[in-house]
Amino acid sequence: MSATADSAPALLPPPRQASIGTARVELSAGGPEVVLEGGHRPEGYRLRAGSDGVRITASDEVGVARARATLAQLQDGTTVPEAEVTDWPDFGVRGLMLDISRDKVPSMQTLRWLVDLMAAWKLNHLELYTEHTYAYPGHEEVWRNASPMTAAEVEELDAYCAERHVELTANQNCLGHMERWLAHERYRGLAITPGGWPDHTGQLHHPTTMDPNNPGALELTRALLAELLPRMRSRRAHVGLDEPWELPPERAGDYGAYISALRAAPELADHEMLVWGDIVALHPELAPGLPEGVTVCEWGYEADHPFAERCRVLADAGRPFWVCPGTSSWDSLLGRWTNSRENCVAAAAEGLAHGAAGYLVTDWGDNGHLQPLPVSLPGLAAAAAAAWNSGGAAGSDFAGALGTVLTSVPAARALLRLGDAHLAVRPQVQNFASVVLHLVYPRLRVGRGVTEGLDAAQLDAYEDVVAGALPALRGLGDDGPAGPVGPEMQLVADIARLAVADARGRLAGDGSLRSIDAAVRAELAVTAEALAAAHLQLWTGRNRPGGGEDSADRLRHLAACYRAAEAREYVPAWQFEL
Repeated sequence: MSATADSAPALLPPPRQASIGTARVELSAGGPEVVLEGGHRPEGYRLRAGSDGVRITASDEVGVARARATLAQLQDGTTVPEAEVTDWPDFGVRGLMLDISRDKVPSMQTLRWLVDLMAAWKLNHLELYTEHTYAYPGHEEVWRNASPMTAAEVEELDAYCAERHVELTANQNCLGHMERWLAHERYRGLAITPGGWPDHTGQLHHPTTMDPNNPGALELTRALLAELLPRMRSRRAHVGLDEPWELPPERAGDYGAYISALRAAPELADHEMLVWGDIVALHPELAPGLPEGVTVCEWGYEADHPFAERCRVLADAGRPFWVCPGTSSWDSLLGRWTNSRENCVAAAAEGLAHGAAGYLVTDWGDNGHLQPLPVSLPGLAAAAAAAWNSGGAAGSDFAGALGTVLTSVPAARALLRLGDAHLAVRPQVQNFASVVLHLVYPRLRVGRGVTEGLDAAQLDAYEDVVAGALPALRGLGDDGPAGPVGPEMQLVADIARLAVADARGRLAGDGSLRSIDAAVRAELAVTAEALAAAHLQLWTGRNRPGGGEDSADRLRHLAACYRAAEAREYVPAWQFEL
């Protein structure tokens, strides 16, 4: 990853102290001189390029690796500019959590590319969020059609990460979000509500949460961890425990007891146990009683998430914690760039202010993981900048840094513009680009409720942004180092246009899908089916085949709704009949 010849190098993350001149320094064939000496902060380094050559000084090989990452961004051919850089990170743990359970399991090639990018941006921790996409022996019915990660692949990836000073850490949800397990008769008795549960509107949902008081839940969890944890050298383990939807508030004590029981499990004896922080935030009385060796991962994905308030509770209770913003890619199609950048910067600032021990950016795949990997790259860049140098993150040259990855700065600028296209629509909702909300929930009435105030002029403005940005990305094909960016972004833009056409049809009626003109609905159905086919065709460019059909089914379901003039919520084929 080298700087382009016609522009100043874009350093990401931004160094803490840097002076970069215009004169060029020739790199020797043997590379920079490396001196190991004490006195540097962890992962810190000093890089000097001058008339006497290029020298790196650091306390250990990790610091040297971080210096080499900066040097690679400065390098153009065989030369670098005169430079003096002194640098070190704000957070000791700077990580990415990648969702591999919402249909999309990346290929090993994609994972290696991502690890290389993480190392280039000085991120040092990777978690692959798992519900059912690891090939657990004896549980084949759960993962059979998912193209899961195998033990050998995890061990291979762990070694690849270690060579690049990235820690691969297990992330297996162990209480909620177990629907792929509880869908099978063999496991259903572990659920709090084996027959399903109603939400506040009365709609019935499939079981997602194991009963923390059921000894079988802990037994299954221990068996999963016993298989997974030895595949990685990390002494950390993320056990999830977020969003146990069926667990009523009055059972918060049972939740706390489950944490304690899990912490005491022999399988975790030599591991730091990471847990998501949403239930502790709702029940701050749990914080002081958390056992030793538990680190709370305080997550929130909006620019105004109350990190300060939540971090203060954990700090006052004396509990170790991490801050966890998001890339804002999921349920957006094209991203939510400004929100992600501000979310990432705020998480770092408040995490530092309150003593957070780590920083973990999340990249989720809710509702079919329709967004392609390039949509997540701006948020990942923002997180890398903020986790290393919170004070300098906001002023980073994100377009320049992304341009290096995409081999085109204009394409990077276009990707960022697409990431803010959703702002053309005035009604905004959390964790979504509201312009695509009705694709996920076809029963919603556009222009009513959470999208009240949406009108045709806003849809025009959204489409104008998309149309104006897309040409700069079309030339990026399979032969580029970042993969099939152009075709992927064309496809996701076409899905966004489907959302706009659907919304226009609804606004011309009473806001419902049924009120769309019959001829328009017929056209939408044909479009949705064509997009499902294109989505599947591109799927294996970066991902394993398992999950592709489930993801494409989201679009096929829309086509069926259009044809029937009946808006039904999507029910995955793998769920049992309620």
